Amino acid sequence: MADTTGTAGPSDGAGDPLLARHSAALELFTDRVHAVGADQWDAPTPCADWSVRDLVNHLAAEQLWVPSLVRDGATIDSVGDAFDGDVLGPDPVTSWDTAAAASREAFREPGALDRTVQLSFGETAADFYCGQMIGDLVVHAWDLSRAIGADEKLPEDLVAFSVREIKPYAADLAKTGLFAPAVEAPQDADAQTELLSLLGREV
Repeated sequence: MADTTGTAGPSDGAGDPLLARHSAALELFTDRVHAVGADQWDAPTPCADWSVRDLVNHLAAEQLWVPSLVRDGATIDSVGDAFDGDVLGPDPVTSWDTAAAASREAFREPGALDRTVQLSFGETAADFYCGQMIGDLVVHAWDLSRAIGADEKLPEDLVAFSVREIKPYAADLAKTGLFAPAVEAPQDADAQTELLSLLGREV
């Protein structure tokens, strides 16, 4: 289960620290999406072979999965390729905002975090899934910040949560082929550097 202890992010009225962190992570990434310049959508990112648009598209698709999995109890097979390919269309910022709102609302439904969702690796507690989504948003917010020249400093609470969330299974992520192998962080590394190093980012 996801760690819900400690100081939460900005209150979103949900009364649950995990949901507050999820909203804060969405807001963090949303802030970076809204900062993308018109000439930056094709710019490279720290994610190999991904442009800024590819990165935002990936995160938008991830958010679009949430209502199907959490609210509707769908499976990977039943959703199929509904969110494959381009989900941003001609207005990527608005498309991101719509996807982010859908994810937030699905996790905030009463009892949503107590459910079980069907992920690619099997049945998973919805609160653990929410924790994974938070870590994904936080790390990719750094990727997007670096790509567009925005502030790369991440909120300390979200970083600390993401380190605790990701560290237990970080070694398995590279085996999926979707993540770069971890890099060794300096001995005096701060929490943000530790997080980025766990996920193969060279700071």
